[in-house]
Amino acid sequence: MFLVGLTGGIGSGKSTVAALFEARGAVQVDTDAIAHELTVPGGAAMVPIRAAFGDGVVAPDGALDRAAMRQRVFSDGDARRRLEAILHPLIRAEADRRCGAAQAPYVILAVPLLVESGQYRDRADRILVVDCDPARQIARVVARNGLTEAQVRAILAVQASREARLAAADDVVRNDDGPDALEPQVARLHEHYLSLARQKAIES
Repeated sequence: MFLVGLTGGIGSGKSTVAALFEARGAVQVDTDAIAHELTVPGGAAMVPIRAAFGDGVVAPDGALDRAAMRQRVFSDGDARRRLEAILHPLIRAEADRRCGAAQAPYVILAVPLLVESGQYRDRADRILVVDCDPARQIARVVARNGLTEAQVRAILAVQASREARLAAADDVVRNDDGPDALEPQVARLHEHYLSLARQKAIES
């Protein structure tokens, strides 16, 4: 399967771009969505999370209390690493399963921390970065998630820098000018990925 690793900073527009590829026939495997599924009531990650962090990060319905956990991990690097040690193997296993089961010309594997994670980066045939002005990123997240600017900057601080993402990119979609500007960029890349996927199939 031809695999495009899609990444970008918070608020860059990854979900919008992924949806445009899906509309053209690609299959998206979204590691954020998998993480959410693992942390709903009864999710596979909730027992080890409760054991590691206690009831203070568990909502009354048994799901992860995301606000409480966010506060923990962004003020305590050790807590973030413990959470990642629980979630990342589960996410990778499910992402691998979904990629392997995909019936499509190619897969868009959406990974917010793809540049930071060698395992995902090494698996991708191409790395696609959604890029936008940092001030626009922050404004989008503040409006969408109700976080303060300081909270958004704390999230950005633990993600790869814009420069590091662009240095790792094979392809870049610019998302400073709204949805209409995304369509032609995605259309061009879609045709490119179809061609590369056909070439990979022939060579294998």
